[in-house]
Amino acid sequence: MSQPSRNPDPNSSPSPGGTGGQIPVLVLAGFLGSGKTTLLNHLLHHSGGSRIGAIVNDFGAIEIDAMAVAGALGDSTVSLGNGCLCCAVDAGELDLYLDRLTRPGVGIDVIVIEASGLAEPQELVRMVLASENPRVVYGGLVQVVDAAEFDDTRARHPEIDRHLALADLVVVNKADRAGDAERVLATVRSLVDGAAVVPATYGRVDPEFLFERRPHEERIGQLSFDDLSTADEDDLHGRHAGHLHAGYDSLSFVSDAPLDPRRLMRFLDSRPDGLYRIKGYVDFGPHDRRNRYAVHAVGRFLRFYPEPWPAGEQPRLTQLVLIGSGIDAPLLGKELQACKNDAPHADEHGMWGVLRYVREPEDEQGSEEPPV
Repeated sequence: MSQPSRNPDPNSSPSPGGTGGQIPVLVLAGFLGSGKTTLLNHLLHHSGGSRIGAIVNDFGAIEIDAMAVAGALGDSTVSLGNGCLCCAVDAGELDLYLDRLTRPGVGIDVIVIEASGLAEPQELVRMVLASENPRVVYGGLVQVVDAAEFDDTRARHPEIDRHLALADLVVVNKADRAGDAERVLATVRSLVDGAAVVPATYGRVDPEFLFERRPHEERIGQLSFDDLSTADEDDLHGRHAGHLHAGYDSLSFVSDAPLDPRRLMRFLDSRPDGLYRIKGYVDFGPHDRRNRYAVHAVGRFLRFYPEPWPAGEQPRLTQLVLIGSGIDAPLLGKELQACKNDAPHADEHGMWGVLRYVREPEDEQGSEEPPV
């Protein structure tokens, strides 16, 4: 878990835009030939209108309109109307590229950093967490594994075990080419630290597992809340029935009663293996009547962002989306129901657990540790 910040004021202003105005930055890692670029191209082709910015560790940083340059990322130079960049990425340059991709008016919805096949993913995660750009938020480490070559790759590069232990999501790619894919999946699951593990062929992971595909609507989570409220869970999964990559579950939770901060923190601290993503808004009722709290959790990373309730917003709702692989969605729903709070008065110390994960303004330039 990343290091929490120090006792901030619950009524302080959030970082610019909160999670609603911040752009998730995904780190996409894996050894050479595992299928990272194939997965990235798949995301570009199936972004559903979301505009993806890509920073390719070996080749530079490019502003990418969905589908416009899919398949061209293997070139040393990609030329768009706005020009191109072609140079190696280091800590200083990363913020320059993030600034370019997150300028107001550019319209980027998600940024993917494709690491070199020999990169150290922990360092890339550290760079994202230490970014001084208030418009971005860490979106997780996605590690791609070649199922067909897993044993040989692991023998040549034993550090893969450490990389898998850092991941928030592991895509076991080329599962169709592995003679014993189930054994590989079981081995990978034994090496991860609570991460979701999803099998795939040709990098075909549903983009909704990673980011929203309806950027024009208000974002409650990685899936837009409208998607989840107009179609039940069976419909959501039915669209991908029979696909090898359809190994995820999702849960939408809405409450018009405030949540108890202590109970919610117990829930978050005990979240199960495979629960990859939690995002949304929480009403803590009498504990902070001025603010709602945007919550952003990916893998073991957790952050809260207090932000004033929109003027006239009634009723005040808690709205959350949870996404994972192999999770018990009905049980998680019951556990969230148990977090409701009907007490009219606040527990004096009830918010302490939440406030440990609120980032103070002076920490915007801080250097956080990546989740370990």
